[in-house]
Amino acid sequence: MKRIAILLLTILLYSHKLSWHGNYEKALALAKKEHKKLLVLIVKRDTPYAKVIKSINRVKGVSEHYIPFIGFFDTNYPIELYYTTKFPTLFFVDPKNETFIREPLYGKKIFQKLSLVLSQ
Repeated sequence: MKRIAILLLTILLYSHKLSWHGNYEKALALAKKEHKKLLVLIVKRDTPYAKVIKSINRVKGVSEHYIPFIGFFDTNYPIELYYTTKFPTLFFVDPKNETFIREPLYGKKIFQKLSLVLSQ
């Protein structure tokens, strides 16, 4: 319960531009409804993911094209679809068939890589 409260507080503090979803099924349904792609961020509980969220929130174009979902490696997302051993990992997903639309981004420099991806 404490971890959930910390996650929610982190998301509230750092997500002033994006509304991060903690429920995969709801984020997927919203992406389909709004005709946007799904941005899936997978983190480990013991990593400083707040910095990654803050960095992604600053990238221009994310909120216009993606519905963001944050999942922890050990819970709350379909691990068989988004399995990774590198953290954080950012997946770009077509919500219609839950397939990848590009290679995932890994590591602490997701912010710089995401800026390059969206500018292409």
